[in-house]
Amino acid sequence: MLDIEIVPAVARGKGRRRRGYMQLRPAPVDENKVMIGETDMPQALQSHAVRAASEALDMHEGTDYKDVAYYIKNQFDKEYGTGWQCITGVSFGSYVTHSSGSFIHFCLGRLAIMLFKAAC
Repeated sequence: MLDIEIVPAVARGKGRRRRGYMQLRPAPVDENKVMIGETDMPQALQSHAVRAASEALDMHEGTDYKDVAYYIKNQFDKEYGTGWQCITGVSFGSYVTHSSGSFIHFCLGRLAIMLFKAAC
């Protein structure tokens, strides 16, 4: 089930402000809850992945998952060479081929992150 946060919004129309409308947006991600699912990465790369994800969530306020994936991918491309792929979301399936020692699937709160270097 998708976690959402309901916040009051103000509707404006014809010079009047009306209350009562609700705006839905993703609930904030709890970055303190890290759970590593599957990985064959060395510990240093795992730590870098979690750190980069946490930084990305802080920068994008935990709600823009596409930009979070983009940030993590670019961090790894710069540090470890090109070819990294990153998928983020609250629910997804995958079947990928990756280079040995480059795969990690982990969760920060309810946000799942899969990072890997594509096999050549």
